[in-house]
Amino acid sequence: MASEPDSTSETRKLREVYPAIEPYNTGMLKVSEIHTLYYEEVGNPAGKPIVFVHGGPGGGTDSRDRQFFDPQVYRIILYHQRGAGNSTPSACLEENTTWDLVDDLEKLRNLFNIEKWVVFGGSWGSTLALSYAETHPDRVKGLILRGIFCCRRKELLWFYQDGASMIFPDAWDKFLEPIPSVEHGDLMSAYHRRLTGTDEQEKLKVATAWSVWELATSRLYIDPSYIAHATDDAKFAVAFSRIETHYFVNGAFMKEDGQLIKNADKIKDIPGVIVQGRYDVVCPAYTAWDLHKAWPKAEFHWVDDAGHSSKEVGIVHELITATDKFREL
Repeated sequence: MASEPDSTSETRKLREVYPAIEPYNTGMLKVSEIHTLYYEEVGNPAGKPIVFVHGGPGGGTDSRDRQFFDPQVYRIILYHQRGAGNSTPSACLEENTTWDLVDDLEKLRNLFNIEKWVVFGGSWGSTLALSYAETHPDRVKGLILRGIFCCRRKELLWFYQDGASMIFPDAWDKFLEPIPSVEHGDLMSAYHRRLTGTDEQEKLKVATAWSVWELATSRLYIDPSYIAHATDDAKFAVAFSRIETHYFVNGAFMKEDGQLIKNADKIKDIPGVIVQGRYDVVCPAYTAWDLHKAWPKAEFHWVDDAGHSSKEVGIVHELITATDKFREL
């Protein structure tokens, strides 16, 4: 059922992330002839298993992502998807599709000898979590999803062609700069051509512009230090932009547009929580609402003073509340 609208962050007693923690186990898992994934385990080795599915695609994780979970209760597994973060080879597009990533989650589950686990994902992480849960519903104890993205054509066009551009026109002008005006009718393809081309200088230029656009629009209040991640870390920017455009020009390799919403009946009995920033420009709220209507048993929580980022205080509050609740699963 839908929750009552949240009041502003100033009047709520907000939950905060758990204290910083280091992994007790890290490793690399070879999942194909080409790809090897980085993984880490954090928290209680005998705890309830939960897997953190990062965004992007191509985004990776950071140390703060370990802190959404009670380390005394959970066995927390984080990993980097194909081509992302510490996984190798970096930014590789070969053998890199949604369904390869779904299979990788099963390989990780089997590696850790886990029968069922809770799956936690935001943004693209929600896309992959839903793809995995609809493919392997018998392996999912619960779903905690934020900033819902189902990679439908209308969602992609909103953010990368015509929609968010009207809310962030200053940032949008910078996004347009590297692309000649004759190619502005299909910006995802224009970026993809350059990111898969051979001109390394141009590749870095467009990778930075693509990544800056996304990070500049991710929070209700623009955070320059957040945007700096795209300008200061070339490896991140290239992997992030190359993998994203690869997925987006291919419709995330779905069999049909809107597949995840249409197949929501496959997860209808899985306990779930949906957390959505009301002013999320990257993954606008209508997708979360469409998922909620297709999956009414999932709890739905609006955060009325938040955008897209998992670092916004209202989003953090709802995610921590959800992981604490799921301790009982």
